[in-house]
Amino acid sequence: MIERQKRRRVTIIGAGLSGLGVAVELADLGWQVRIFERSPHAGGRCRSYFDSTLKRTIDNGNHMLLSGNLCAERYLNKINARHTFYSPFRCDYPFEDLLTGDRWIVSPDKGPVPWSLLRSKNRVPGARLKNYLAAFRLAFAKDKDCVADCLDTDSALFRKLWEPLTVSILNTQAADGQARILWRVLKQTFFKGADACRPMIAKVGLSESLVDPALNTLMDKGAEIHFSENLKSIQFAGLKARSLHISGKTLQLDDDEQLVLAVTPDVVKSLLPSITVPDQSRSIINVHFVLPKSAAFGDEAPPRYIGLVGGLSHWLFVRGDVASITISAAEVLMDMPKEKLASTLWREICIVLRLGNEALGKWKIIREKRATFACTPLQCALRPDTKTAYENVTIAGDWTNTGLPATMEGALKSSHKVVSLLEK
Repeated sequence: MIERQKRRRVTIIGAGLSGLGVAVELADLGWQVRIFERSPHAGGRCRSYFDSTLKRTIDNGNHMLLSGNLCAERYLNKINARHTFYSPFRCDYPFEDLLTGDRWIVSPDKGPVPWSLLRSKNRVPGARLKNYLAAFRLAFAKDKDCVADCLDTDSALFRKLWEPLTVSILNTQAADGQARILWRVLKQTFFKGADACRPMIAKVGLSESLVDPALNTLMDKGAEIHFSENLKSIQFAGLKARSLHISGKTLQLDDDEQLVLAVTPDVVKSLLPSITVPDQSRSIINVHFVLPKSAAFGDEAPPRYIGLVGGLSHWLFVRGDVASITISAAEVLMDMPKEKLASTLWREICIVLRLGNEALGKWKIIREKRATFACTPLQCALRPDTKTAYENVTIAGDWTNTGLPATMEGALKSSHKVVSLLEK
């Protein structure tokens, strides 16, 4: 009689996007998977929920994927959720300058060579061709270089394109953000042409697209998923983790069991004191508004998005009758009174959507003080690798050394690094 091969076992701490990414990959490879999450829900920052004030389902934070995000594409295919994202037929990024009223559309060419920029009408207002070509200085940036060190900060192109892209991608100001990481993102997306940078937005919500399908996939494969379970400490013997202290209980690890820590850097530091992690963060503010009936989109209408410069807002997303503003690297606004912030942002929405003096309705502010690690050269140097000093402990998260900023793609790339290491 042929003896059945024993399934390898993994315990994952954290059910954010990186933890779910590890779980989905390993479950698909036949591993026994169990997850412990300290909150009552999965998804971390990438989730949606029903808000009692707005009486609407909203995302905890607004997120956009790009078609060139290959790790995200793989994840969506594995959980059968690619169809839950909207992607426009044309690869267009509309922008508006709230100071001047200028409107323009950034439309990457089909191929990697941007021939259309030879015509001035296809450029950002006030930008010259040499300003675009200067972006290739990012390719030669050193680890210590910031974005503003490589580009002409006085140019119209910097103010109307490079700066807003830097802030939204790195969640760090161009004067502080590492140039090499921005280059890696641009190289994988915008500099490959339209097919690699087509925007992808969840049709309903982040949980419906990224979290719920993953949980369903995992449960179908027999995974254990435990919520409201907080890991307090790890007991080690030699170079191996042997047991976990979780919510007042002790959980023994099998001899060949792997432990994946897919949690925030401060939590990993508390569990593994000798490890080096980024210790500075950047904030994000998301504000959601219920639109008047005259301005609302139908439920079947595709999501709308527009980049903004010249005001407080960075991106405006409209889905149904909810308009959502995202402000990245928002440290200077964290202490602004809520009512003042909401009214200021509503005036900007009224300008963009041509609502005139429409009165402010229901709104909800979500401030994330430590949304991502600070993507500066010094903090990037502190990002740890997936492998730790312990034989059966690995770490995952968008803050680890993925070569990408703290984005959904970065989180899922960290998952792939963990799986590649465990499958060796």
